[in-house]
Amino acid sequence: MGDPLERLGSEAAMGLESTIKEDLSMEIDPPFKDNVATAEDWRKALNKVVPAVVVLRTTASRAFDTEPAGASYATGFVVDKRRGIILTNRHVVKPGPVVAEAMFVNREEIAVHPIYRDPVHDFGFFRYNPDAIQFLNYEEIPLAPEAACVGLEIRVVGNDSGEKVSILAGTLARLDRDAPHYKKDGYNDFNTFYMQAASGTKGGSSGSPVIDWQGRAVALNAGSKSSSASAFFLPLERVVRALKFLQKGGDSYVSKWEAVSIPRGTLQVTFLHKGFDEIRRLGLQSETEQMARHASAQGETGMLVVDSVVPGGPAHNHLEPGDVLVRVNGEVITQFLKLETLLDDSFDQKIELQIERGGTPLSVQLVVQDLHSITPAHFLEVSGAVIHPLSYQQARNFRFQCGLVYVSEPGYMLFRAAVPRHAIIKKFAGEEISKLEDLISVLSKLSRGARVPLEYISYTDCHRRKSVLVTVDRHEWYAPPQIYARDDSTGLWIAKPAFQPETIMPSSGVNGEDTHMEHIHQDNHQELTDGVTSTETSCEHASVELHSQDETGIGSKKRRLEEDMSSDGVVADGSLNETGEVKLEHNVATENAVLREYQGATAAAANASIAERVIEPTLVMFEVHVPPSCMLDGVHSQHFFGTGVIIYHSRSMGLVAVDKNTVAISASDVMLSFAAYPIEIPGEVVFLHPVHNYALVAYDPSALGPVGFSVVRAAELLPEPALRRGDSVYLVGLSRSLQATSRKSVVTNPCAALNIGSADCPRYRATNMEVIELDTDFGSTFSGVLTDEFGRVQAIWGSFSTQLKFGCNTSEDHQFVRGIPVYAISQVLDKIISGASGPPLLINGVKRPMPLVRILEVELYPTLLSKARSFGLSDEWIQALVKKDPVRRQVLRVKGCLAGSKAENLLEQGDMVLAVNKEPVTCFRDIENVCQALDSGDNGGNLNMTIFRQGCEMDLLVGTDVRDGNGTARVINWCGCIVQDPHPAVRALGYLPAEGHGVYVARWCQGSPVHRYGLYALQWIVEVNGKPTPDLDAFVNVTKELEQGEFVRVRTVHLNGKPRVLTLKQDLHYWSTWELRFDPETAIWHRRMIKTLDCRNL
Repeated sequence: MGDPLERLGSEAAMGLESTIKEDLSMEIDPPFKDNVATAEDWRKALNKVVPAVVVLRTTASRAFDTEPAGASYATGFVVDKRRGIILTNRHVVKPGPVVAEAMFVNREEIAVHPIYRDPVHDFGFFRYNPDAIQFLNYEEIPLAPEAACVGLEIRVVGNDSGEKVSILAGTLARLDRDAPHYKKDGYNDFNTFYMQAASGTKGGSSGSPVIDWQGRAVALNAGSKSSSASAFFLPLERVVRALKFLQKGGDSYVSKWEAVSIPRGTLQVTFLHKGFDEIRRLGLQSETEQMARHASAQGETGMLVVDSVVPGGPAHNHLEPGDVLVRVNGEVITQFLKLETLLDDSFDQKIELQIERGGTPLSVQLVVQDLHSITPAHFLEVSGAVIHPLSYQQARNFRFQCGLVYVSEPGYMLFRAAVPRHAIIKKFAGEEISKLEDLISVLSKLSRGARVPLEYISYTDCHRRKSVLVTVDRHEWYAPPQIYARDDSTGLWIAKPAFQPETIMPSSGVNGEDTHMEHIHQDNHQELTDGVTSTETSCEHASVELHSQDETGIGSKKRRLEEDMSSDGVVADGSLNETGEVKLEHNVATENAVLREYQGATAAAANASIAERVIEPTLVMFEVHVPPSCMLDGVHSQHFFGTGVIIYHSRSMGLVAVDKNTVAISASDVMLSFAAYPIEIPGEVVFLHPVHNYALVAYDPSALGPVGFSVVRAAELLPEPALRRGDSVYLVGLSRSLQATSRKSVVTNPCAALNIGSADCPRYRATNMEVIELDTDFGSTFSGVLTDEFGRVQAIWGSFSTQLKFGCNTSEDHQFVRGIPVYAISQVLDKIISGASGPPLLINGVKRPMPLVRILEVELYPTLLSKARSFGLSDEWIQALVKKDPVRRQVLRVKGCLAGSKAENLLEQGDMVLAVNKEPVTCFRDIENVCQALDSGDNGGNLNMTIFRQGCEMDLLVGTDVRDGNGTARVINWCGCIVQDPHPAVRALGYLPAEGHGVYVARWCQGSPVHRYGLYALQWIVEVNGKPTPDLDAFVNVTKELEQGEFVRVRTVHLNGKPRVLTLKQDLHYWSTWELRFDPETAIWHRRMIKTLDCRNL
């Protein structure tokens, strides 16, 4: 069942750049100076400034350090026209990978590349080609930090609130405001003063120039207060210094920028400027205060005080919070600018600090550290996770040491293990992790499917380690691990493989090849002490190694469904016997004793019903995770829980039935926990019924071990006789703690027809189904099975997904539980066991034919015969339908046909289905039975249907469709959007584009080109650059011809039928085009690269 905490990625929209996150304390503005500028002066200044101000559209391709992935608007301005340098904020330039364009006031758009982002202060620079601007006359905006003063009238020119050009007026009220605090786990500026004015700037104005009446930039707009009109501006002194270093790199624009090093020094100490009144309370001596006032500029009101010290930094164990800085290298320093100038000029050198601590003078000598050395410039991307050394920014926020292994984005593998964003990895697979290289070394030793422990700490609970179990992806959901390193000469992050992956079969799973089994058997005589290098890393498998088995000698109850299947049983027996040959004989007695304990565990529960004792060994708890890279078919969550029941259990294969609100799609990772035996093993989705709300999941019985295999058993299915109103049943299910619970209840309605409306994002919904209702409400999350008093399963008590809508724009996901009759499950199971014809699928190393299902792709609903009479249905037909089914007394009507089905142009909405092949039909099962009968006939798969339409009775020959149980087995990722063939829930809307149907956009990714340009989900792509894309093959053929940086014209059709044409720029550097496809030959989802950019050719 869906985790309510999950949210859909497609629900987030591109927002404007906004830095202020929390309300800040208010200050009282001092008096303003007289304004001397005239309106004409301002007009001239603005005419000169506005052409040099640009709108920056930035896309952070990956989460990194303090910034998440995403797309946003902001502002910048030209500060060097000849070299093509634009100044803006650090949080606009981004510390990580970014793709950006600048648009000038005349709508000329050019690409810009980051050349510098300050590690501490909120400024950075982009670079562009000045020759690309052909139609605009503009001049660079001079920087004049010395012109800033209290009372100066200013204008803020920028893209405020996304309005392209906004001019906001204000007056500088303060020059010595503390740096604003935005987030406790994000970017914050420090060790500097900020300016303040009530200019009322909003999102999108970040990076705007704050100009005076002469057209000079006196400050850089950085943030604002959400609860008032206060805006905060960064002083420009350090900006001017950085710009001079960049200008020394060349006199003009050249195609390949030479990376320029800007010296920055740090002690990893945060200082605050506090007034003398407060410093006196900290113990400052009066002589020191007098000396500081005389040595400082006139009007000095305070001194610098240590606020925090980063652990492991140069000042750790030397400076403490509350220390008052008096002198540095013998010079009195009371201002941030003077201190920072000294540090930047002294990195890698030793300096002397004189401080007062509680009134006691102290002197310490510290080595100034290179600030860039603790600013990460590379990251590891593995299974969607972004991991890099902890930056100075976050180390300061979290009070951790710089360089620790930091999770900027957990991705899929770590999210599956519940590792949160901002976690610090301390131990992995038994090895201590202190730097990123340690983590890469451990990852290189792990095989696909390996399960290893991981320990991490979080800044919210930094004193205790948390331990989780990480499962390495068995399927190729993501590209192999890569290292991205920043290249300042191009502004790009260059990717290379983190290590050379070896071709190793999955360590555990239901589809291991024979070679994989041999590898395990050869290692059985060894102690599995190395959980890293062994392909068997989970403790469950290690415990199995301790027991020997001769399965023919274990006294387990033989059930009807435990028959060996032709050669499959021989393969399984051979494997088990081979394992047993290397074991000690005295372990047999131990094994039998353990077996007796587990067999007697259920019987020990004296108050358990017979049904509960019989069913408990057949119940399985599911935990299902869906990778974000393949959120197909409108699946509404990444994480599901639910209860299933084992319907087949032999030495060669185990099958579990579960509802499709637990296993929604085949592209998922399934873990099974058994009620009868404490073990957790992976499962693989082998069948998703196209209509009914159930899925079949296979597991490898040998993974249970001999004891587990003997204790676990399959349930006995009882499809006939069908339940009737008033029948007593037992509802047996599992709690999250794997405790079986049973309750006796009475059937109130054995044939309740479901009527579930379509969700906003179309996903599977149960249609053409009758479910069982009970007289007791057991809640919306408790699932299990309905049995008779002897424990024979008559129905699955499964979960259904729906969406409750409130008004026009508000909806909420909801789930409920009902009984699903087992007749449909029994029919498919019989076909699997008998080997009915169908497409082969590899299960536990053996190819098995999987059944096809013939269905009438029409959504039906029942109408009472009393209503049908009012529509003109004759008495003759009413009597015939009552005779056929005196209980239901209903007729089926057509609600709609699935688009693209064979019935689409034959049946119409409102048609009453009276008979098929001259036999009256009254319920959904009647339709299913006649469809299945077609498989043994020679009528071409057509039904002779008698319908009643608008007062007329007519006969129609309606075609049926054959569907497999694979679900969607192919997906394309292009420019960050997940593209697939229209799935049944979309086709059930009754509409496909006339332009050859098109391919369907199921999801989109944050920070991708489709995010940047607005190609969102819930629409079809019908043309790319004028070429039709009716299916995935055509789509691949068109997109693989597109080149890096090429603008693409895309024609789309929304679910509501509205066409649209948009353009986007392809980014193959960060967003390659790739395909994910399920291979039934290997039962693995394989990833294939379609189009990428070779970074070596940059």
